[in-house]
Order: sequence, then C-alpha cells, then structure tokens
Amino acid sequence: MSVKWNKTGKTTGELTFDISQAEVKLGLDQAFRRIKKNLRVPGFRKGHVSRVIFNQYYGEEALYEEALNLVLPNAYAAAIKEAGISAVGQPQVVPDSMEKGKDWTMKATVTVEPEVKLGDYKGIEVPKQNTRVYAKDVDAQLDAEREKNAELVLKKSAAAKGDTVTIDYKGTVDDKAFDGGSADDYALELGSNTFIPGFEDQLIGHKAGDEVDVVVTFPEDYGAKDLAGKEAHFATKIHEVKSKQLPKLDDEFAKDVDDSVETLDELKEKIKKDLKAKKEEAANDAIEQAAIEGAVKNATIDEIPDAMIQEDVNSQMNQYLGNMQRQGISPETYYKLTNTTEDQLRAQFSKDAAERVKTNLVLEAIVKAEDIKASKEEIDKEIKDLAGEYNMDEKTVRSTLTDDMLSHDIDVRKAINLVTDNAKQVANSKNKKEETKSEK
Repeated sequence: MSVKWNKTGKTTGELTFDISQAEVKLGLDQAFRRIKKNLRVPGFRKGHVSRVIFNQYYGEEALYEEALNLVLPNAYAAAIKEAGISAVGQPQVVPDSMEKGKDWTMKATVTVEPEVKLGDYKGIEVPKQNTRVYAKDVDAQLDAEREKNAELVLKKSAAAKGDTVTIDYKGTVDDKAFDGGSADDYALELGSNTFIPGFEDQLIGHKAGDEVDVVVTFPEDYGAKDLAGKEAHFATKIHEVKSKQLPKLDDEFAKDVDDSVETLDELKEKIKKDLKAKKEEAANDAIEQAAIEGAVKNATIDEIPDAMIQEDVNSQMNQYLGNMQRQGISPETYYKLTNTTEDQLRAQFSKDAAERVKTNLVLEAIVKAEDIKASKEEIDKEIKDLAGEYNMDEKTVRSTLTDDMLSHDIDVRKAINLVTDNAKQVANSKNKKEETKSEK
C-alpha cells in the first residue's frame, strides 16, 4: 500500500493512500452480489442477471460507489496504521483517482491526537494522607449503630427534636386543599427536615392529643410551581409522641450488631480495623488523583480537537446509560425519572471532558515513554475478570473486545500505578494542624 501523510496543522493533515486493484476487485464482486438480487433487466428474471450482462447495460462504473463504501473502512484503517498516526473522529475522504483496472487513490483530511510533551511524572509531591483511626471515629460508628437499633417508646411529655410524632394533617392554600397536602397516621421524625421548612419546628413542645395549626411558606423553588412561594395552613392532630431509646452499650449490644463477636471490645476492634481499611483506600485514591493531576499539569499538550471531546462525551454517556440499562432502566425511563433530557446529560459530561481527554493523552504518552506492554497472561486475566464482573462467558468477552483494546486498558492502569507508586507524600501546615486537632 502506498501511503503519504502530510501534516497541515497541529492536529490536522492530509492522508493519501491507495486501494489495490485486488481489493477493488473484491469490493466490486461483493457490491454486485448485494445489488444483484434486486436487479431487473429485460429478458432476465429478477436477480438472475450475470455480471457480463450487467456491465453491458450499466457499465462497471455503476458499482464503484457501493464497492468503495465496502473497501474503504479497512483500507483507511490500514493506511492510518502504516502512517503511524492516531486519528480521531471521522475523516473527510474524497477519491483522487478511480480508473478502471488500476489502483484507486484516496485523499483524506484527518484529525489526529495532539502532541504530548511529558514533564515530570515521577516523584510528584502529593499531600500526606492521614490514615490513623481515632477513638472518636470508633465512638461515632458505635453511636450510629445505636441509632439504627434504637426503639421508639411512647412518652407523655411534650415532643422534642429527635422525637417521632404520629399525625394527621390537612393542608390548604387560600382555603383550598391541594394534591399531596393531606395524610393520616403519618410518622414524622422532628428534625429530619422531611417536610417544608418550619413545619416540624412548630410541632416541638406539643403533646399527644394536641391540635396545631401549622403555618408555613413553600420555598420559591418548590417543585410544584402552583404552590411555590405561597403560604399554607396545615390542620394537624398529634396522636402519639415517641422518643428514641438507645440500647445500652455492652457485650449484648455488640453481639446484636455483629454475630461474629462476643464482646464490646471485640466489636470496637473490628470497627477500628474496618475504618482503617476504608481510610487507607480513600488515601490511595487521593494520592492517585493528586499524582495524576500533577503529571497532567506538568505536561504540555497542543489544542485538543473537538472530535476528541465529543468522542469522550459519547463514551461517558454510553457507559452511564449502559449501566442504567443493566439495572433495567431504559434511557427514556431514566430521563423521565430524573426530569432531565439527553442534552442536559450531555452537558453534564461535557464539563470535565477536556480534562479527561488530557489525562488519557498523558497516560498514553507515559505508556509509550516507559514501553509498557501487557503480557498475554495479563490479557487472559483481564478477560476472566471481566467475564466474572459482568456474568458473561469468557468466549463472549473475547469476541467483543480485541486484544488491542484489552491491552490498552491494562497499559493505562500500569501507567497510573507507576505515577502513583512514585509519588511523594508531603505534609504541609494544614495537614499537621488537622491531625493535631483530631488527636485532641
């Protein structure tokens, strides 16, 4: 194949390439087989016209457009590979020469990835992460468990913040009832901010049996526009007042929370271990993010083509909506449930698209600079892991993803690990102050 690449701009150029006569012939044969079944020529049954007769009636040139559509994708892909360029988006391809019996010559205007000049990506300084678990962290977890296991006990005294009241209420605006404004035997935790601001506060200090006229104003940004900003009256009857009774913090409580422990001390130790693991995971994520951001900041990248931005946004949307569909939620249902549109979701993913593209470009440049290459064993393991994650057969995964695609993902992960593993944690005054404050 004859290929010539002429760069005309930082991210654009002209690619000239030939399609061999052998490929052209195969394309013409395939094109004829496609249209043959619908051909009608006087004296012949539909679909039974020979190639010779077709050429006599219409000329071989009548097949050129269809044949070109068939052979162009592979020929273009081969030309891109031979030219050693990283093309993005769709090229603008025009025939330069399509003479009968000769190789066809194409000219394509191509957008390519911008050049990346790496800066320092090893030894990047990142904020020091504190993974120490303090007594107060364990106590907070125990308090949360006590809250989850709390019992509601009837009380005769007035309701206080944190109590749960069972109420009937009927709401009106301008003396008229409105949809969703009434309920019976509704259990409401005071201070939960479940209702309109001010509603729950007006029930504090009242007892079971009390009738309260609750007056509130709907927020200006309230979902129901016909109620937004309007004053509402709720005729409210309190039936019961219940307070939380927290379980005693002892060995029995510990066993109720976790049947793998026998004592409260064992539960505390297990909580501490779990919190430690979570803090270490969060710390690793923070170090990775900071290190990669540093590597991207240190790199110099030419202007990013819009085609790369759009490719990223499309990829993000397809992945996100694909995850929704695996949960049984179609795109149409998702937009309806979230009261959003496709354009709004696209705008959401567009915000950070440029930064994501920059990051990928830098990581790919590091892969190249470090000559990182996934081994066959690593690719096999990746296939096995993906099959397990998505509950698919390994053969199905192999037929869906090429080795190049799998290798790319593995190589990028290796580049991320290389940058992260070589990062240097540095304590600053803010870190030290926060750590000292936590210890007190």
